[in-house]
This record gives sequence, structure tokens and C-alpha cells, in this order.
Amino acid sequence: MTTLFEQLATSFVASAAFGLIFNVPKRGLVQCGIVGMLGWALYVVLTQQVVNATISTLIAAGCVAVLSQIMAKLYRMPIIVFNVSGIIPLVPGGLAYNAMRSAVENEFDAALQSGMQAFMLSGAIAMGLVLSEVINQAIRRSRL
Repeated sequence: MTTLFEQLATSFVASAAFGLIFNVPKRGLVQCGIVGMLGWALYVVLTQQVVNATISTLIAAGCVAVLSQIMAKLYRMPIIVFNVSGIIPLVPGGLAYNAMRSAVENEFDAALQSGMQAFMLSGAIAMGLVLSEVINQAIRRSRL
């Protein structure tokens, strides 16, 4: 089992590298890595506390969205720059791969189980991002 430090370092590098691939300005790469790392840290802590993976992903995605909004204001960059690269560690790519591999190997029960879990985690990511934006808009409107 990997240590938390190794997971945090890997998630930082993955988020920053994904930002590099998507042409994030160089002055924002470290912040993209920090957003992804903190989102992943929250996910790991919640799953270690025996919280369902879907709920953990939902909460971590909401945290990524809030951190992205903060970074966007601090560094005067679009929110999407931090959202996209910061969410990368939470994407269930391994589960989707296992689902497809199981389907190709005619293991349809395993494929369905992995596919549904990947679908649920992907939906949790989307819901976390949307809920954070809805809350942000409600706060902005209440100030006016």
C-alpha cells in the first residue's frame, strides 16, 4: 500500500502535468497541482474513514470546485483552468478500463459492476462541480 505522501505527490504531478498538456499558463501550473492534490487528499481521508467512494468523490469534487474558484480570483485566471486539471486525480479511469476489459473477456457481471461504479463516480464528479457553482452563484446573488 502506498503512503499518503506518495499519493499526494503523484496527484500533484498528475494535475500539474495535465495542466501542461492543456496549455495552462506556466504561472498557474503549481496552483493546478495544489488543487488536484488537495482534492485527492480529501478523497483519501474520507475513504479511510469508511465513507462510500461515491460520496467521497462528490465531496472531493466540490472541494476542487471551491478551491478552483478561490485560485481563479487570487490569480486572475478562468475557473476552468483549475477545475479541469484539479479534477483529474478523481477520474475513475482504472474502473472504466477494467469494465471494458471484463466486457471483452465475456465477464459481463464484472463488467457491469465496474461500469456502474465508474458511472456513479463520474456522476459524483459532475454533481460536485455543479453544486459548488450553484452555491457560489447563490452567495453572489445574496450579496447584491
